[in-house]
Amino acid sequence: MQDHIMRDGNTIPPIGLGTYGMDDVQAEVAVAEAIRRGYRLIDTAQNYRNEHGVGQAIQRCGVEREELFVTTKIPGRDHGFDTTINSVYKSLERLNVDYLDLCLIHWPNPSQNLYVPTWKALVRMQEEGKIRSIGVSNFLPEHIDRIVADSGVTPAVNQIELSPFYRQEELTQYNAQNAIITQCWSPLGRMKTLKNDAVFADIAQQLGVTPAQVALRWAVQQQMVPIPKSANLQRMEENIDVFTWELNPEQMKRITEYDKVAPCKGYNPLEHEEM
Repeated sequence: MQDHIMRDGNTIPPIGLGTYGMDDVQAEVAVAEAIRRGYRLIDTAQNYRNEHGVGQAIQRCGVEREELFVTTKIPGRDHGFDTTINSVYKSLERLNVDYLDLCLIHWPNPSQNLYVPTWKALVRMQEEGKIRSIGVSNFLPEHIDRIVADSGVTPAVNQIELSPFYRQEELTQYNAQNAIITQCWSPLGRMKTLKNDAVFADIAQQLGVTPAQVALRWAVQQQMVPIPKSANLQRMEENIDVFTWELNPEQMKRITEYDKVAPCKGYNPLEHEEM
C-alpha cells in the first residue's frame, strides 16, 4: 500500500477503518484487530462517542504511534475559535495521544455560521503541533472557498459520502483541482444493494473477489481514500485486500458510467446540522 502525499507534505494511508456506530468496547476490539491486519488509518469522531475505546486500542496494539494515522472530528456543538481549541484538547485526552494526524470539521452547520472561526482554530492547533494535518468533512466548494479566503489555508482532506452509487463527480473534481484528498465515508453504499447488484457481481466473478472489494478498488484507483467500517474480521481482511490486483479500463468504465442510484444517506450540507 502506497501512501498519498497531501498538499501539506504529510502522508495519508490509502485506506482506513471507519468506526461509526461502534461503542468504546466494540471500537477497542475492532481497531486492535484492524491494526493487526495491516490497517494504519483509524477514523473516529467525537460524535461517535468511542474515542476512548479507539485510544485504548492504539495504546495496546503493539504498533508504534508514529506508524498510525489517527483522525477525529469537531462536532457542531464545539464550533467557534476557543471552543474548538478546547474540543481538540478533549479529543487528545480521550484518545490518550500527544497529537492528531488529522482533524476535520465534521459538518459546516451553516445555520451556526461558525465554521470559519472553527477552521482558524484548527490552523492554530496545526501551527502549535497538536494536529499534523487539518481538513473538513461534508463541505461543499462554497464552504471551502470561504475558509480559504478567510484563512489562506486549504484543507488537506475533504471527507464526503461517496460510493459507486453516489459518486458526487462535481465535488470530487473540485477536490482534485485544489489538491484536496477525497476521503469516502460509506464507500460501499448499502451493502445489501451492492451484494445483489448484477454489475458488481459480474466484475467480482471475473476477478475472483467480492463486490465490496470491487467497490473499494474503484475508489482506490481514483486516488480516493475509502474508510469502510467493519467489525467482522473476514470482511476487515477482505476490505484491505485491494492492492494486489486492479480493475481494467473497461471494468472501471462500467462502474463510473453506471447509472443505477441506490439509497444513501444523502444529507445536504447546506441544510444538515449535526451538533
